[in-house]
Amino acid sequence: MPLDSIRSLVKNDLLATDRFISNELTSSIPLINELIEYIISCGGKRIRPLLVLLTAKAFDQTLEKHVDLAAAIELIHTATLLHDDIVDNSTLRRGNKTANYIWGNEASVLVGDFLYSRAFQLIVKLDNPKILNIFANATNLIAEGEVMQLINCHNPDTTEAAYYDVIERKTAKLFEVAAESGAALTNNHDHFRNAMKNYGIQLGIAYQLIDDALDYSSSTQELGKTMGIDLAEGKPTLPLIYALRQGKPKEIELIRDAIKEGETNDLETILGIIESTRALEYTANAAKQRAHLAIESLSGIPESSYRKGLRELAEFVVERKN
Repeated sequence: MPLDSIRSLVKNDLLATDRFISNELTSSIPLINELIEYIISCGGKRIRPLLVLLTAKAFDQTLEKHVDLAAAIELIHTATLLHDDIVDNSTLRRGNKTANYIWGNEASVLVGDFLYSRAFQLIVKLDNPKILNIFANATNLIAEGEVMQLINCHNPDTTEAAYYDVIERKTAKLFEVAAESGAALTNNHDHFRNAMKNYGIQLGIAYQLIDDALDYSSSTQELGKTMGIDLAEGKPTLPLIYALRQGKPKEIELIRDAIKEGETNDLETILGIIESTRALEYTANAAKQRAHLAIESLSGIPESSYRKGLRELAEFVVERKN
């Protein structure tokens, strides 16, 4: 399912979200405006605000504050990307030079803080205690996920359970927030909020699983980043964890050393090991299982074109090639 057809369901709201973000991020400090204008121009799939809008519309098509909420989600996501790129010392994102590469780490981390604080200003203005509580708890867990990932870096003994623990906090939590808060915006029953909360977390896990598989199966042009960058950063993602379980002794030793050192000199050989152990197939199947769980969570949601869009979004996440 092409993403554009899903986006078309809330096309005007997505455009309004982009306009709202541009208006809300105006600052009297030129450097902030310059850096933010560059970040916005680099685009992105806008999956998280799309998730907010589809969820909110699935329960109430007469809402007024859904655009504000979608903008807040995107600001937090963008802030995490800025901080991620600094921690990972990344130079490329979405095929463009990273902000930290152009302006330096100091400016990038401070603008990331600016985005975080502005997002919470928007959330407070919603005057919805449930949503405020959802965001307050989630951002704390997201920060924990970042620290956990840092601890796991260069550790070839990272377990599959530990890996899932990281991605549930670091990536899936914001998907969960987008879906749950979209439902909470309509003051819906706990049953609906919990259903969307589960949808979001499962969707987010599926998204990250595919992301980690693509790191070993896509070119730089397709993915917008250097192939094997996770290995270069010493990140033991699921394709590597599974290959370590299934590989031969010499193959295991090679991968362990690569994770420890964070080097890609033997990337071609490691890609061959990943292929021979069917690690990408294992990762893709795990993503499909999560997407199926996400879709199952929608069974009690009222039938509408927006619920259909949420189902198609789960299908898109596991079928995407970049």
